Amino acid sequence: MKAFFTLLRRMVLLAMVLLAGPVVAVAGGLARMNADWRTADRSSMGSAPDPAVVAEPIVQVYGARAFGWRGAFAVHTWIAVKRAGAPAFTTYEVIGWRYWHGGSPMSVRQGPPDRKWFGAMPEVYVDRRGPEVEALIDRIEAAVAAYPFHDIYRTWPGPNSNTFTASVARAVPELGLELPPTAIGKDYLGATSIAAASPSGTGFQISLLGLLGIMVGVEEGLEVNVLGLSFGIDPLGLAIKLPGIGRVGANPS
Repeated sequence: MKAFFTLLRRMVLLAMVLLAGPVVAVAGGLARMNADWRTADRSSMGSAPDPAVVAEPIVQVYGARAFGWRGAFAVHTWIAVKRAGAPAFTTYEVIGWRYWHGGSPMSVRQGPPDRKWFGAMPEVYVDRRGPEVEALIDRIEAAVAAYPFHDIYRTWPGPNSNTFTASVARAVPELGLELPPTAIGKDYLGATSIAAASPSGTGFQISLLGLLGIMVGVEEGLEVNVLGLSFGIDPLGLAIKLPGIGRVGANPS
């Protein structure tokens, strides 16, 4: 009986530690708990390069707080590309609502890549420009086509929008994408794989169904994943990483 109560106390303590960050995110207004998706703002921020003005090829990766209660825990991420001289960006993302309504979760759209995610302000994680980016776009499009979870979506622990973005990043490590700890699903490698490169391509990770794992990389530093929620430290970036809150300290370069 004593062992049972010891285990119970440890489980309660673990739950408190894991949920502390999401509680802070709600208290700080990061999660829009009472938002209505039908009226939520999906307008462009106006910060993305204008294809009519900027002719060079561009790759950008964005993230914004997930909608509703999910925003207490996670961000939603997407990838946008524009070839040289193209009249518009093409945005690739995985959306759960499409899957829940009987369609494919994969979304491909033309237009501004910096639209708010149902009221949440997007943040740019990667911005690559220049002639060499054209070849990166070829590889990104190939990685999108090869994404292994085109017809399935799970909010937790994955595969979800962040699983998709991480999968493409691993296939194109030159992007150097460091996803935040709030990108829940980035550690989901599938049911038959437990090891992979880190999304930035500068390290490696071991993950059991996205529920328990560890990641070590030059860009990511050290991250530990427990039940899909990540803790970590980035010594080079002088930052810590907390569930629900994200990166605290200097922003990645």
